[in-house]
Amino acid sequence: MILSVASGKGGTGKTIVATSLALSISNVQILDCDVEEPNSHIFIKPEIANKENVCIPVPRIDETKCNFCGKCQEVCVYNAIAVLKDKVLVFPELCHGCGSCSYFCPENAIKEVDKEIGVVEFGKSNDIQFVHGKLNIGEAMAPPLIKAVKKHIYSIKTIIIDAPPGTSCPVIESIKKSDFCILVTEPTPFGLNDLILAVEVMRKLNIPFGVVINRSDLGDDKTDQYCQKQNIPVLMRIPFERKIAEGYSRGETIVETLPEYKEKFQEMFRKIKENNNF
Repeated sequence: MILSVASGKGGTGKTIVATSLALSISNVQILDCDVEEPNSHIFIKPEIANKENVCIPVPRIDETKCNFCGKCQEVCVYNAIAVLKDKVLVFPELCHGCGSCSYFCPENAIKEVDKEIGVVEFGKSNDIQFVHGKLNIGEAMAPPLIKAVKKHIYSIKTIIIDAPPGTSCPVIESIKKSDFCILVTEPTPFGLNDLILAVEVMRKLNIPFGVVINRSDLGDDKTDQYCQKQNIPVLMRIPFERKIAEGYSRGETIVETLPEYKEKFQEMFRKIKENNNF
């Protein structure tokens, strides 16, 4: 079972929900796919055992063969190549490594070379297997690194994916092929606005989902009203508690700060499995 944890916006408590759930159930692998700012390791505290560098292929032009026909520029939908009168400019930061330029080059003047974009690290914390990606500073594209992280899914375990915030390409890459998605939100106007966007994504991808309302006793009841109107299950409500905030600042999950929540996360997991026939 692949269970992703996402949110329409940052700061809702997505990671603390993902890591608290991971510590509440057994036979778990957690993947932090928020490769631009991974922080699940702060709470899981794994011992990193090994790592692998991740590269994408980018074009290198042999101008002794190039006739500057412009075919590479024409087929590059990401504008990573510009053909001038007697020069070809390559912008590696825009390249998606699709290979179209080299495939369609009539003069075989393009060779692909590896460009390192980040690293995937592997570790373990007690019986929890841990994988996360770290995107190199300055890199513009997270999806290739997220794909590299997800290649290490160990399917015999319950997989928890800590997705990036928002609804952009990195989120889509992280949550696709999930069996269920937990959307973490907060009862504020911004939280509701971005939850609505996230719900639209789930429905487009046809992924079953439910909502966790964090800091549920703050804000207003419009998030509850929306979920009721849209027939969206509210899986859990986590009230604002100073102890949770203090534990968070120390790198502790909810279930470590307030052990009674472990049973609540276990119950949420049981409901997800039962209601979706997993």
